[in-house]
Amino acid sequence: NIEDQVETINGFKVLATEVEVPNAKAIRSTMDDFKSKLQDTIIVLASNVDGKVSIIATVPKTHTDQIKAGDIIKNMAPIVGGKGGGRPDMAQGGGTQPENITESLRFIKDYIKNL
Repeated sequence: NIEDQVETINGFKVLATEVEVPNAKAIRSTMDDFKSKLQDTIIVLASNVDGKVSIIATVPKTHTDQIKAGDIIKNMAPIVGGKGGGRPDMAQGGGTQPENITESLRFIKDYIKNL
């Protein structure tokens, strides 16, 4: 149950998790599914498809004055050997070091904790 993985960090509801998807494009539809269930939650997803990392983040518009999805991805992507960016409410990136996915998700939780 995905709701059980939501944590409250620094006053924000946060879901930062690795997901299994069949291809890189599927992470976006997975994000849409999670967003519809967890509307007031900062969501960060990472996946490893064929040795490549896909990452995506969404931030509710009510929180974008404090935290931006583009900043989350810009800080997370180098940990998985990549880059990315986007809008304040939605951003995507990728990388080539799937072995660092767990570390990148842990980093994002610390990043939010220290806002």
